[in-house]
Amino acid sequence: MASDSDFPRIMLKPLTGVQLEQYVADLARLRIEVFRDYPYLYDGSAAYEEKYLRTYVDSPDSVLIAAFHGDQLVGASTGLPMDHETDNIKEPVAAAGFPSSEVFYFGESVLQRSYRGQGIGVGFFREREAHARRLGRFRYCMFCGVVRADDDLRRPAGHVPLDGFWQRRGYHKVPGLVCRIAWTELGETEETPKVLQFWVRALD
Repeated sequence: MASDSDFPRIMLKPLTGVQLEQYVADLARLRIEVFRDYPYLYDGSAAYEEKYLRTYVDSPDSVLIAAFHGDQLVGASTGLPMDHETDNIKEPVAAAGFPSSEVFYFGESVLQRSYRGQGIGVGFFREREAHARRLGRFRYCMFCGVVRADDDLRRPAGHVPLDGFWQRRGYHKVPGLVCRIAWTELGETEETPKVLQFWVRALD
């Protein structure tokens, strides 16, 4: 049986707006590393990362929950007001009856493999929800996850979708509510749009 001493001590630190600037390079590295795996299969590029992460730096109400092992950034989780997101994400949400002004949107959670299984993912959700509550104007937290077919031949043996984990955090799928985000997938030579399913939780 594992004990607390078997795991490195991790500190979660919320950072907002321009405070994210100094961690952009580290977060880009983590995103490229983690999202290269199934189900995202992301063939990352510095150009894509710079454009994507600039949205968070420029949003004064964004948040980065940074996971540190000592001085090393080993994981991160982001969020920002839906109003500050790109149209391809916020327009389907508004069309489904969720005013973007009432939605706090979670971007991603990325964590180096050796640090998983310690409850850090739970902390990422807890801290982002707490940030949304402190802002005081949101009714919902939402995020989206890429849709892959159950029989996708690229799916690794033993792969377990995160649906159960997300449901235990109080989130549920919104039927029919999807968006499309383009990125270059492993084996592709250019960006193509991918379908992502939205999940939602009403804040207390």
